[in-house]
Amino acid sequence: MAAQSKGASNKSPVLRKSSKRQVIRRVSTGISGLDPMIQGGLKKNSVNLIAGGAGTGKSIFSTQFIIEGILKGEPGIYITFEEKKKKFYEDMKDFGWDLQAFEDNGLFVFLEYAPEQVKSILTEGGGIVESIIEKLKAKRIVIDSITSFSLLYEDELTKKEAALRLFELIDSWDCTALLTSQDESRNGGAISTALEFEVDGIILLYHVKEKGLRKRGLEILKMRGTKIPERTFSIEITGKGIAVNPKKIIDW
Repeated sequence: MAAQSKGASNKSPVLRKSSKRQVIRRVSTGISGLDPMIQGGLKKNSVNLIAGGAGTGKSIFSTQFIIEGILKGEPGIYITFEEKKKKFYEDMKDFGWDLQAFEDNGLFVFLEYAPEQVKSILTEGGGIVESIIEKLKAKRIVIDSITSFSLLYEDELTKKEAALRLFELIDSWDCTALLTSQDESRNGGAISTALEFEVDGIILLYHVKEKGLRKRGLEILKMRGTKIPERTFSIEITGKGIAVNPKKIIDW
């Protein structure tokens, strides 16, 4: 038998786990002051809920997210059940956002849909929306609002099943999504449990009147794979969109 070479070992080689951690890719929200609070932005290809009452800035937030994507070479789609295109485009011009120009350049699509049409999209497995996404090479999508869509379903189980089908579609489209939700509470209590447990992130927007004064606030209620602050921060709607003030905490 050949002699064992000097320094050799009879022990079997030890398999070591890689010390490298999986890198989570982030998508910038475009909201001033927000990205540093969520480790650089939303998780790429995640589904996120923006909840708040009327006038809290959900549509502004969502459009700002879309504009940020366009400026980074990521075309976007805005699906709405409640807004009219002409008025929406005019309102967004107040922030310097020329949506018509982005549309003309093939970077943006605005779709006015009835909730029933989105329901049929689930049945068809994507339908016309999927065709538009492929043609546009869209990377960001907004659905405003998911509340109207949820009302098509009578109970939490069917809502959950529909939400899961919708999220599976979005995942297959390779898009990062924002869904808006109507919520007049201060703690997200009006959010359907079917959505609350299935979405990757929940951001709450507030516009509350106290002692004759209106306060605007933002709270990150949930964000998977992300360390988040457990505070409510003051926000302002400026001529350039929504801005978060990380140094100003709101104590309701």
